[in-house]
Amino acid sequence: MLRESAWDPSDTWVSMADKVRLVTGANSGLGRLVSNRLAGLGARVYLLCRNEERGKRARFEIMNSTQNLDVLLEVVDVSSPDSIRDFVHRFNAKETRVDLLINNAGVFKTSRQTTGDGLELTFATNTFGPFLLTNLLMTALQRAHEARVINVSSAAMYFAKLKLDDPLFHRRPCFGPLAYAESKCAEVEQTQCWSRRLQGSGVVVHAMHPGWADTPSAWGAVPRLAAPIRPLLRTPEQGADTLLWLAVNPRLVEYESGQFWFDRGPRETHRLGLGKSNEAERESFWDLCCELSDYTPETASVH
Repeated sequence: MLRESAWDPSDTWVSMADKVRLVTGANSGLGRLVSNRLAGLGARVYLLCRNEERGKRARFEIMNSTQNLDVLLEVVDVSSPDSIRDFVHRFNAKETRVDLLINNAGVFKTSRQTTGDGLELTFATNTFGPFLLTNLLMTALQRAHEARVINVSSAAMYFAKLKLDDPLFHRRPCFGPLAYAESKCAEVEQTQCWSRRLQGSGVVVHAMHPGWADTPSAWGAVPRLAAPIRPLLRTPEQGADTLLWLAVNPRLVEYESGQFWFDRGPRETHRLGLGKSNEAERESFWDLCCELSDYTPETASVH
């Protein structure tokens, strides 16, 4: 149930002039709303979108509504390591820093689908993509003053635990809701890994979930499920509120990095009796992602 007292926008209206903000999945839903608000606050906003036409339309509409012409489109498929590396190469050629990265792009599939690299699509988009993109942008993030990374998770993560055995569903039957829940749980666990690694660097990393918001990305794959409960869902604006608050609220520096947020407050990361991952398990999963992406800190800047 929405706590009305949480929706006070007064502390989010601060100037974003000269700030560089990146939002994945920015052409619709929460990403589109947050991108529009950031542009309205004067930020330079990069819209990272998989679909070029939808991205162009979103860019035009955001510039028109905010009168901010410093809105840029980059076509990036976050499920593709090559697409991510190509983008980072282009970005580093024209920008020196990143003040904010919002890993918002996500998919929900009802059956197993694979990417051109052979990765299960839900894992590749929701977990692996944010891992690689964030790590490859880490130098640019560290050049900014008090840079922030925000990972958009889901309440579905409470129904899963970090899966070290067959996370890509090579042997297990791929049940769509379980794959989605596991991918979002893993994203929160990765937030903990980043938080530990980035202590003292000036970069903070947080995760959040927007509640059950009525957005195409959340319900497009399961319209029959969405229809009867739509009156109970949050509006996209309500779902985006905490995400925007994390993006611009100057008081966020008062909180320890690595929190999991809902309705502008830190929340527990595990419920329903599912096992909480320990540091060794999180590190094992991190190593798996490094292996899949051929990523090491030493090769992060190599295209």
